[in-house]
Amino acid sequence: MDKIWLVIKREYLSRVQKKSFLLATILTPLIFPAIMGFFLWIALDDLERPMLSIIEVVDENNLFFIESSEQYAFSFSKTPLEEAKRMVREGERFGLLHIPAQDLSKPNGITFFSEKTPSMGLITFIENSLKRRIEEQRMYKAGLDPEILSAYRTKVHIQTVNLDISGQEKISDATVNYALGFFSGILIYIFIFVYGNQIMQGVIEEKSSRIIEILVSSIKPFQLMVGKIIGIGAVGLTQFLIWIVLLSTVSAFIMGYLGMNMPQQELLIAANSEFTQDLSPNSDWMQALQVIQDINFVQLILTFIFYFIGGYLLYGALFAAIGAAVDSPSEAQQFMLPITIPLLIAYMGLFIFVLDDPNSNPSFWLSIIPFTSPIGMMGRASYGIPLFDLLLSMGLLVTGFLFSTWVASKIYRIGILIHGTKVNYKTIWKWLKSE
Repeated sequence: MDKIWLVIKREYLSRVQKKSFLLATILTPLIFPAIMGFFLWIALDDLERPMLSIIEVVDENNLFFIESSEQYAFSFSKTPLEEAKRMVREGERFGLLHIPAQDLSKPNGITFFSEKTPSMGLITFIENSLKRRIEEQRMYKAGLDPEILSAYRTKVHIQTVNLDISGQEKISDATVNYALGFFSGILIYIFIFVYGNQIMQGVIEEKSSRIIEILVSSIKPFQLMVGKIIGIGAVGLTQFLIWIVLLSTVSAFIMGYLGMNMPQQELLIAANSEFTQDLSPNSDWMQALQVIQDINFVQLILTFIFYFIGGYLLYGALFAAIGAAVDSPSEAQQFMLPITIPLLIAYMGLFIFVLDDPNSNPSFWLSIIPFTSPIGMMGRASYGIPLFDLLLSMGLLVTGFLFSTWVASKIYRIGILIHGTKVNYKTIWKWLKSE
């Protein structure tokens, strides 16, 4: 154990004390908020000085009307189509909306002309405006009054409540759960890839420089591999914690400078504002606060830490084995596919299955299989996980880590001393069968 600790200490200090580590750790959290702050400043400046874009409307039906907004003004006239196109080409108009004679039961042929590709928001706004107008006209022709129909339209909001065995009721919201699952799952995915690659690169560098041959004369290959994995993982956790502190501090400073509030402050302000208008506990903001309050963040954080570390250890051992088997990063590419495929399946499954329906069979298996569970289970964690599923997943992840470490140690033990030999899957299989 003392020798493993020495390797951990060496790997940790040799990386943390580098200038490149300090620069990356400090500059990365400064760069991203700075970039976001710059674009927010530009966006706020545009809002303060809005530029009105005029859109010419050629309506051959004399039927449609679109309300202007702060950004776009719609000009309705009898301008001929070709003349309106000329106005767009010469910059007199931002765009041209041509509405030919329509059969209201099957509207078609409506065209928007512009020099620049219009935003999706503008096109959606126009489509919705025309859709409402067409519906109104069809109602009039059918003898229906649109205002009467509109008065009877009612919004329905379904509140979701989770029931547990003890009879407790907790308000839930899929949007909040989705955001938490998305963030934590993607974070684990990035961490495994970045620091797993660092393990592989470190082993390759030591092997190519023959330092590894000196090290194994005084320490067992397995101890060296475990120490390297834990040491680099500790570097990653250190960097991650520093980033959280710096990002929170810098983001709060930038948003404060721009006169904006942090999201949690906005939520509290909105809730307090609504309290003065509506003291009902069924108000939207009160429900949002109740959803956040009912989330078991202690369990969520502990689950995240377990899968964060467990996923890294499982894949870190495999990355170390690849580094030991090859002599250069280019040779490592052929062995990366079996490792990246489960990670990519977990990544895609997070969006396609887990976040959409955390209780589906694909979501269950993605959160149980050790090679996909670190990402899959974190997608389910915020929704609430049955205790059996959680314990089964954790047990299998520990088993998977032990198995991957055993496989990696057999490859590592032989591979780190092999030089100049072209290694393939057949060679690795022989190493695994060796005693």
